[in-house]
Amino acid sequence: MTELLIFIIYLGGLFAIAIWNWLKQKSDSDFILGGRSLNFWLTALSAHASDMSSWLFLAYPSVIFLFGPFQAWAGIGLTVMMYLNWQFIAPRIRTISEQTDSLTLNAYFENRFADSSGSIRTVSALMSLVFFIIYISSGLVGLGLLVEALLGYHYFWGISIGLLIVVAYVFLGGYTAVAWIDLIQGFFLLGVIIFIPAYLIPKLGGMGPIVQAMHENKLSTSLFPDFSARTLLEIFFIAFGWGLGYFGQPHIITKFMGIKKVGDINKAKIVGISWQILALGGATFLGLIGIYLFQKGLDNPERVVLDIVQQTLPGVVTGLVLCAILAATTNVMAAQILVVASSLAEDFYKRLFRKTASSKELLWISRFGVIFTGLLAFIIAFFKVSTIYQLVLYAWTGLGCSFGPLLLISLYSKSVNKYGAFYGIFIGGITAAFWYAFSPKIMGLAIPAMIPGFLLSSLAILLATLITRKKEISNENTAY
Repeated sequence: MTELLIFIIYLGGLFAIAIWNWLKQKSDSDFILGGRSLNFWLTALSAHASDMSSWLFLAYPSVIFLFGPFQAWAGIGLTVMMYLNWQFIAPRIRTISEQTDSLTLNAYFENRFADSSGSIRTVSALMSLVFFIIYISSGLVGLGLLVEALLGYHYFWGISIGLLIVVAYVFLGGYTAVAWIDLIQGFFLLGVIIFIPAYLIPKLGGMGPIVQAMHENKLSTSLFPDFSARTLLEIFFIAFGWGLGYFGQPHIITKFMGIKKVGDINKAKIVGISWQILALGGATFLGLIGIYLFQKGLDNPERVVLDIVQQTLPGVVTGLVLCAILAATTNVMAAQILVVASSLAEDFYKRLFRKTASSKELLWISRFGVIFTGLLAFIIAFFKVSTIYQLVLYAWTGLGCSFGPLLLISLYSKSVNKYGAFYGIFIGGITAAFWYAFSPKIMGLAIPAMIPGFLLSSLAILLATLITRKKEISNENTAY
């Protein structure tokens, strides 16, 4: 009963923020990018909190629980690459997106390459739709497990409640509401994820018993078990298989586009990276605590944090943890649903059907896109086709391979043309989508799709540009 009461109070706060922002919205720009008016605190916490979903509380601790601290290379790779994202992507995309009047990443690509055919915008919007639907469904799966474990309701009601919460406050509040909620929830979930290990580890007798449990389960206690070629290759696969994806995540890139002052990006970077290091550190220790508490294993490893909380903490704290996991999950889902809804309005409806649509009309199309996106994700989550970890990895890889190489190249090179842009998005997305059907290996290690997808997309951009440019030059010479 205590957990449910805390949960209800928490939801009331979310909707109060959403309704407040509903009253302030006047156009699609307000809904999609908040009028580019966010300060560095909002931008930093929104970018990072909208990145760490139920993956932070449920999926990531589960791989630490199963395989030990060696898997923390995923967190290290993510942190390093997010730093580079702030350093090399954020300032340029903020400036150029305003110069080209681009509200979405897809619109930026179209404007950047002067593509009047709509092919770039269409293929990028399709890739966004496919991979984001899968990504959002992973969040719903997490909410289903959460409500089922801590409140005792059936999984179906868990994903239904989760969908209703997120869709409702995104529908009402848009970009600015999501940013403010990200800020509040970002501090809140950080406090919870640090508090639990800080409270439990001394009670367990320090790290000694945890290390002993790792030895008994034959898990390495080091980030470098050895320096063999195979181990170094595995570190590379884990770190870059996750980290490279940061360069192509539209729900994070759009946070950079919404900051008020380009000069504040450096301050936002410091705040955001500090938050990420602490959050991933806390999640890593939660996985290690699980190794000690559940030495015989768990039927569902992705419930390791939920089981830790239920067995060791009082009801009030359990309720707070429930809200923190809800915060982590809804942050990401809200940002992703907003990106897809914005794309449906700007990239499909306006671009293909109603070029003369008013801002008010696009605002309502965006809102209905929120509902449409949520329902598609609900269908995937209902059938529970995979684990949270695998769903997130698949979607993260697809987005990273589709957009990461092109975004990097487009911001730093003027030589790429629209044909290279189209084929880069297409090849990257297709590679990510079907790579795991073949799963080639090196030294017995499966090659993560992110690495070949990123490389092939980059190669496609350069080759398609080179080939089409030669044809253009040849046609110009023939004309004379």
